[in-house]
This record gives sequence, structure tokens and C-alpha cells, in this order.
Amino acid sequence: MLVLGIESSAHTFGVGVVGAGRVMSNEKAMFPISDKGLIPSKVAETHVKNAPTVVQAALDAAGVRLSEVEGIGYTRGPGLGPCLQVGELTAKSLAQKLAVPIAQVNHGVAHIEVTRLLTKMRDPLALYVSGGNSQILKATAEPFRHYAILGETFDIGVGNMFDNFARGIGLNPAWGSTVGKMASGGNYVKLPYTVKGMDFAFTGLLTNAIKLAATERKEDLCYSIQETAFSMLCEATERAMFLTKSTELCVCGGVAQSRRLKEMLKSIANEHRIKFGACADEYNADNGAMIAVVAERMLKKGMGSMVSECGIEQRYRVDRAVIV
Repeated sequence: MLVLGIESSAHTFGVGVVGAGRVMSNEKAMFPISDKGLIPSKVAETHVKNAPTVVQAALDAAGVRLSEVEGIGYTRGPGLGPCLQVGELTAKSLAQKLAVPIAQVNHGVAHIEVTRLLTKMRDPLALYVSGGNSQILKATAEPFRHYAILGETFDIGVGNMFDNFARGIGLNPAWGSTVGKMASGGNYVKLPYTVKGMDFAFTGLLTNAIKLAATERKEDLCYSIQETAFSMLCEATERAMFLTKSTELCVCGGVAQSRRLKEMLKSIANEHRIKFGACADEYNADNGAMIAVVAERMLKKGMGSMVSECGIEQRYRVDRAVIV
């Protein structure tokens, strides 16, 4: 089945094409990030302008015509409302034009499933870390097949924490990746560390690190906030690994692009002799291919929706979505 997937939950408008479980293309256009952060309405305007070009680029890269597409998938949520709406409307328009079924995909499930596919994992414990989400997840069949949340952030996602920190100390672009680059030249400064079982919190860490910018080097603070945040995530993940007796561990989401985080998690996996996996950065960043992967499976199982049933859900919890 040839399926086109659309991702538009935040700063990226991505389109991917998948056929028979194989990624055929993965194209995107991103809202330019500065030191100002994301203004949802402005990001949505950029998505509207980019949508036709990105759709065509994905079709061209896959070597297929629009008329050959047999199904459409899009991100129902979670995400920024105006941005999600652009993807929804684009998907509905294409589905109506082609008279094909449409699948409403959970963004978090898509991150895990594309990682599971590309790393050839069967049943991993997943650390899902992105701008708005930081969760430890494991598939369960009760009361329906879904990803159960074993641990998560009490406040903000680790990605948003890094972005807020970058803005707070005047980095440009205000990206977590900018923090990561500056961290390579830093020394450790003591910062708050908050883990409760398999849950964690980042606002105390963020507030304290920004306050110290008046007296400490930016490189030292970047190194310290990254090491502290990642250590918190690793402690909680290792605890979940023991409790679930998992033999596979994966990391996914935008923050999974961090080499340092993957290095720390791989060290844990190696110590306990379990398999560790992560996608190439192209698939950890928000992308349309991950939506197409899940949409194809949903449509094959008859889990499509009528266009009139489609919508968006800004707080679409990952544990409410059925996985196939």
C-alpha cells in the first residue's frame, strides 16, 4: 500500500511516502528558528506556504505520482494547534481529491514506531524525548494495545527546557543543539537534580541555570545543564528497564539527535547486555515518514477515518492511541 504521511505538529512541515513498510521518501521544510522562539500563528503561515512544495518534493523523491497514492496519514496531535491544523487540512484535501482513506496518527507513537522499524526492534523500552514530551514507554496489551507511560516529566519536556535555557542566556539560534555544541568546551557546575522514581522535573534545573548565567561561563552552564538533564533521564530509564525486564532499549524524538544522550544510554545498555538502538537524525527529528509508517499499518487494519471525522488534538496523550 502506498501511503503519504504529513507531519506538522511544530516547526517542521514534513511529508514522507511509504510503500509496503519501506520508507521511499522523507522531505521537509522548517520554520527558521532564531532567539525569539516559536509563535504558532507565524509557524502555521510558513507551513501553508511550504505545503505544496514539500508534498511534491516527497512524491518526486519517491518516484511516484500523486494519483498512485492509496492512503493519507497526518498528525492528529499532540502539538501546536495552528500548526496541526495545516497538516490536517492538507491531508483532508488530498484524501478528498484522491478518494482514499485517511489515518489520524499520534505523534509520539510515530516516533517510536519508525525507530522500532528502522532498528529492527521487537519490543523495546522507549525513551521518547522531544520539545514538548519526555516519557519512558513500553507496549502493553491491556486494556488495549498501546504504549503505557512508565515515567514522564512533571513539568516541561527536556527539549523545551534546553530551548528556554538557550533563549535565557542569549544563544542564537536558541536551540538545544546550540547548547550541545557549547557544552563540549565546558566544566561542571552543580545544578538541581530532580528524579522521583521514574518521573523527573526540569523547571528547577532551568531556573537555576539561567540565574547562574550572571556569574558562570556559558560553556560551563551548557555542559552542566546537559549532563544533569541527561543523567536524570538515564537514571529513570535504567530503573524502568529493570522493572520491565526489557532486553531492548531505544531512544527517539528530537532530543535523541544528541550524541551525548545516545552515548550515555548505550553505555547503560552495554553494561546490562541488552540491545540499544536509535534512528538516523533524519528520523528522530519531526518528519513525515514516521507518520506514513504508522498510517500504512492503521489503514491496512481498517483503522482509517472519514474526512468528516478528522480533527486535531493538541493534548493527544500517547497512551490513548491504539498501536498496530
